[in-house]
Amino acid sequence: MKRVLVLAACVALAACGTKKAAPSAAALATTAPDSFRVAFVTSRGPFTVQVNRALAPRGVDRFYHLVAIGYFTDVRFFRVVPGFIVQFGLSGDPQANVQWSNNTILDDSVKETNARGTIVFATAGPNTRSNQFFINLGNNTQLDAQGFAPFGHVVDGMAVVDSIYAGYGEQPDQTRITAEGNSYLSASFPKLDYIKSATIVADTSGTKE
Repeated sequence: MKRVLVLAACVALAACGTKKAAPSAAALATTAPDSFRVAFVTSRGPFTVQVNRALAPRGVDRFYHLVAIGYFTDVRFFRVVPGFIVQFGLSGDPQANVQWSNNTILDDSVKETNARGTIVFATAGPNTRSNQFFINLGNNTQLDAQGFAPFGHVVDGMAVVDSIYAGYGEQPDQTRITAEGNSYLSASFPKLDYIKSATIVADTSGTKE
């Protein structure tokens, strides 16, 4: 399924590399902590995201689960528009893309503006969030009215996010990424930056019951 930002000329997302575990019902039902940080290590360097569950509870629970299972290892940043967004999340394993596209979550209301440095789910329309994300590179307040609900923000390493390779523009084809995974990206777009690891490094308020 093609994930799109509901904006003119906006198409979506990214890719990852190693085979990913299938979603399990028990794990998908896990409630995330109220507040926590995730440390990303990328081919450009590290950055850290502060996540707040109150901003988007359903979205944060899904994001927490993906981080916990190591989903983001080898994920490519396949669409970068300087001053706008950097997107990622499609798996380099085509089977995983099928599994996750069939595990969507309901929308959260927008409680915080799409300011520079915020992290947000990309969507294909209402109630289609699954495993694809973008970080705002600019103050994209126009996305607020379109239902894009930020759930955290980059607190360290925004310069790294800004430096993620943007030379391919919007050339990578999302349909081919979905069907062929990282074999397509590695052959056709070898300079794409990628996530080496994403790790929960702090639970700042404890786990909700």
